[in-house]
Amino acid sequence: MDKRFGEFGGQYVPETLMEALIEIEEAFNKYSRDSIFVKELAELFDTVANRPSKLYYASEMTKDLGGAKIYLKREDLNHTGSHKINNVLGQMLLAKKMGKKKIICETGAGQHGVATATIAALFKMECHVFMGKEDVERQALNVFRMELLGAKVTSVDSGTGTLKDAVNEAFRQWTREIEDTYYLMGSVVGPHPYPIMVREFQKIIGEEVRAQIEKIEGRLPDAIVACVGGGSNAIGIFHDFVDDKKIRLIGIEAAGDGIDTEFHAATISKGSTGIFHGMKSKFLQDEYGKIMPVYSMSAGLDYPGIGPEHAYLSSIGRAEYYPVNDREAVEAFEYLSKMEGIIPAIESAHAIYYTMKLAREMGKDKIIVVNLSGRGDKDVYQVARYKGVDLDAQ
Repeated sequence: MDKRFGEFGGQYVPETLMEALIEIEEAFNKYSRDSIFVKELAELFDTVANRPSKLYYASEMTKDLGGAKIYLKREDLNHTGSHKINNVLGQMLLAKKMGKKKIICETGAGQHGVATATIAALFKMECHVFMGKEDVERQALNVFRMELLGAKVTSVDSGTGTLKDAVNEAFRQWTREIEDTYYLMGSVVGPHPYPIMVREFQKIIGEEVRAQIEKIEGRLPDAIVACVGGGSNAIGIFHDFVDDKKIRLIGIEAAGDGIDTEFHAATISKGSTGIFHGMKSKFLQDEYGKIMPVYSMSAGLDYPGIGPEHAYLSSIGRAEYYPVNDREAVEAFEYLSKMEGIIPAIESAHAIYYTMKLAREMGKDKIIVVNLSGRGDKDVYQVARYKGVDLDAQ
């Protein structure tokens, strides 16, 4: 298995982790080709994840914008409310086959943590979730959900108290429990084989889209749009279309307060090549390679780097990446809620905002598919606070 995407990817980890990574890679290579494993995972996608997810024609949005037809890939309808469960089912089944008893993971918005806690409960495995202090406070609902499911949630107050710090602490804990513990990475980041492995478990999104849009429209879309933090939902929907060069693949980054400020998480737009969290990719860092603090109201997008495959797709010009700020994401959050009766995750709202702009620029004969990566229940309080509404006082 190739460990790199062009110059990006690789394994930059201490010796204590190399043996574990080799064990995971060997198990993944074995079981991903095993017909019994493939069948078991397909059954879990059906019975647990509620796949295939719907491809929904956003007729009111399309009519209102007056341009391209818009379809939403409804990953928000999956069990646990996001695309995260696809990867969790794949890796958890792998961990079980490997004989692991405990699961460690990181989470930002809590969607990966909730999915991991859910399947750990189903599989009767111990689950330890690391979450930045800042994210614990703004995603209190998801913290309670994880604990309700039996997971131990550790608040990480080092650094900026966000996703990157949760990953750091989860890796440290893993080195102390490596023999019986599996690290379940939530995105297409980290050392090889995680970026490839997570993509392989998420690529079902794009595979379903291809079959669904051809059945509905008789052809493929003109553009595919997805938000990008680490990048798993985007790679999941992009992967099956990479070789279809006429289809635009568009990733939307979190611009926070704006990319001309210090408060954003737009890695492709403002980052540079470096090494962090065991991989070579693009990161927001200073001239000496020190990782910079990042900001987005979206806990799932405020990561200072991006998956190495995204860095590669950007470098060769196959995928485009654009920033959307907090104000624009909130506008899209409200717009989709009122226009289609769908409350999106604030992460997904970044992609919705860019789609609103793109659809107006395209003809009515064009088609856009947006990955609606998660539902927005978790973000209602935060959006209310952003707008100055005190829900507790009402």
